Amino acid sequence: MKKNYYLFNPGRLSRKDNTLKFVPVDENGQEQKPRFLPVEGVSDLYVFGSLDANSALYNFLGQKQIAVHFFDYYENYTGSFMPRDYLLAGKVQIAQTRAYLQKSRRLELAQAFIEGASFNMLKNLQYYQSRQKDLSAEIDTIQSLRSQISGAQDISALMGIEGNIRQVYYQAFDAILKDFSMPGRTKRPPQDEINALISFGNMMCYSGCLRAIHHTQLNPTISFLHEPGYRRYSLALDLAEIFKPILVDRVIFKLINKQMIKEKDFDRQLNRCLLKESGKKSFIQAYEQRLNETIQHRVLKKKVSYGHLIKLECYKLIKDILGEQTYKPFKIWW
Repeated sequence: MKKNYYLFNPGRLSRKDNTLKFVPVDENGQEQKPRFLPVEGVSDLYVFGSLDANSALYNFLGQKQIAVHFFDYYENYTGSFMPRDYLLAGKVQIAQTRAYLQKSRRLELAQAFIEGASFNMLKNLQYYQSRQKDLSAEIDTIQSLRSQISGAQDISALMGIEGNIRQVYYQAFDAILKDFSMPGRTKRPPQDEINALISFGNMMCYSGCLRAIHHTQLNPTISFLHEPGYRRYSLALDLAEIFKPILVDRVIFKLINKQMIKEKDFDRQLNRCLLKESGKKSFIQAYEQRLNETIQHRVLKKKVSYGHLIKLECYKLIKDILGEQTYKPFKIWW
């Protein structure tokens, strides 16, 4: 089974026969012991340090369908090397473009994304409400806001509803989490520990959704909720809305409440708070475990991993834009 690999140290990546050779360097530029990765077992590479590689290496990665995702020092996602699209289908791309251009169709799909995202946020709060956390006010407010989704007349109104839901949702984090507080959502840069975790986790979820889209016939630049723009894969942003509460937020709750990540794992500076390498490793380990966790799928009647659910969501979207079935977003159950 293929795995994701995470490169935290700066170093040089090259091809060695049918393996990948990574030579890390220390802070003085001295080469360390090389590490070898069997290329047939690599799904994606996540790069958090500076990487020295040449075009021959990227040609090799492209042939083996290995994506590389890059993050800067401040934990911002900066881009991906994606192998050449090999599942392109003109019929799907035409239908996807047509769905975007038709105002009513685009609005229906955008509403579905917000419906799924807000439902999963609500289920998180209800889960902790059942564990003696007083979240009734936030739950009632979100339920009221969710009733407005179907009546939204355009994308901007829908995004306004989504923003209000998410604001109330984040207000509930202080009641759920132990030891840490979150005054409000801040990003670019995050101002506190919880915002640092949210920003880091959201980028992980986004890159995972992008990779899932790449394994289907969908075009990642044509989206429905988020406005398509230059130099970004906005459809991955759409899909990530559904999965962030399930994958990112639940991992954060687990890490904080079980004290798997602590204050020492953060680097607090004057106007920002970032995860140290130890914090990133703790998050990624828990996140990978979450992706590999399985649930009994109600429709397929078999166990499916959370990671595979993202790809299934892409296939459901394809069937909708081809007119084969109505898209219904994934909704978690506990």
